[in-house]
Amino acid sequence: MVIAAPATPLTLTLTEEHEMLLTAVRDLAAKEIMPIAEKFDDSGDFPMDTIKKMGAMGLMGIEVPDAYGGAGMDTLAYVLAMIEIAKADASHSTIMSVNNSLYCHGILKFGTEDQKHKYVTPIATGEKIGAYSLTEPMSGSDAATMASRAVLNTAGTHYIINGRKSWVTSGPVADLIVLFTMTSPEKGNKGISAFIIETDKSGFIRGKKEPKLGIRASATSELVFEDYACPVENMLGKEGDGFKIAMTVLDAGRIGIAAQALGIAEAAYEAALGYARERQAFGSPIGQFQMIQQKIADMKTRIEASRALIYNAVLAKEKSKIDGSRYTLEASIAKLFASETAAFVTDEALQIHGGMGYSKELPVERYYRDARITRIYEGTSEVQRMVIARNELGLR
Repeated sequence: MVIAAPATPLTLTLTEEHEMLLTAVRDLAAKEIMPIAEKFDDSGDFPMDTIKKMGAMGLMGIEVPDAYGGAGMDTLAYVLAMIEIAKADASHSTIMSVNNSLYCHGILKFGTEDQKHKYVTPIATGEKIGAYSLTEPMSGSDAATMASRAVLNTAGTHYIINGRKSWVTSGPVADLIVLFTMTSPEKGNKGISAFIIETDKSGFIRGKKEPKLGIRASATSELVFEDYACPVENMLGKEGDGFKIAMTVLDAGRIGIAAQALGIAEAAYEAALGYARERQAFGSPIGQFQMIQQKIADMKTRIEASRALIYNAVLAKEKSKIDGSRYTLEASIAKLFASETAAFVTDEALQIHGGMGYSKELPVERYYRDARITRIYEGTSEVQRMVIARNELGLR
């Protein structure tokens, strides 16, 4: 019997290119993003100037091939950059995540060559802003209940879209949107289709902007479609493929949100560590007290466990590029644990700071607010647990 040699395992070794990217991203974060984070959190304005600078660096299309205007790097590069941007400001990382994971990834995986060149390139280069629209006012985790409709016209040239979408990240400023809507409502999930929407066309209306608790500089709004005529060539995939596309894209998105959560947690942890060393109480730094040391130990342990789970998801996604395998389980585990770690770490960091942690004079309260959304968007913690359990039980 001949035993085949094992395949060369995928590794997480940082290349010179990764190191160069990290240096460049850290420099941008320190010089351009950190100084404005508080201002944009207060105002809720969209930080277009810094987003354009991120685009010029290739951060809006890290895994997008050179042929379509991207940086042509791997998932590890994307995760490393996401963590650093999130440490500086979660809002910037949210915008970056949507462009990379939810918008570009879907079109690259399911789009035609014409769609990739026309609709990925301007997003990957940072020239335009992309968005992803699945949720509706009465349809969140249960996508099959969506009320929006796309009906093919009698000439067979356009789908006429009507309906209202909600909680669209970058909705107030997006130039292009991957939209999911019903083409055959009687088929449930199998009746959802995906379309690439140009927002400068008649029938597209931007609805109310959401006044959010956190990630306030990442603009979020409703979108309204009133007899919007979408060319048939702008359908992504085939009719009825929408739910499959949405879920596949969310696998990639969950890795990005896990990295964002880790970045927020690291920022809060570093702030707490510095404060514990400097703050004096009863004649010594508070870091000398065992209760504070326990908090530091628990925070650090959860951060490193999150990093390991994220890297495991990175390996699974890179493997999928080779053999087409799914990485749903690994992505959900990483997203669930990292988002709950962000909640734990930011809460403990605020507690270590005492009253000052509750003050807007320090960024800890912003980290605390920003962390909360990571347990909700791109699949709530409850949905992640359901996905993980169903995968383990072999249920669909």
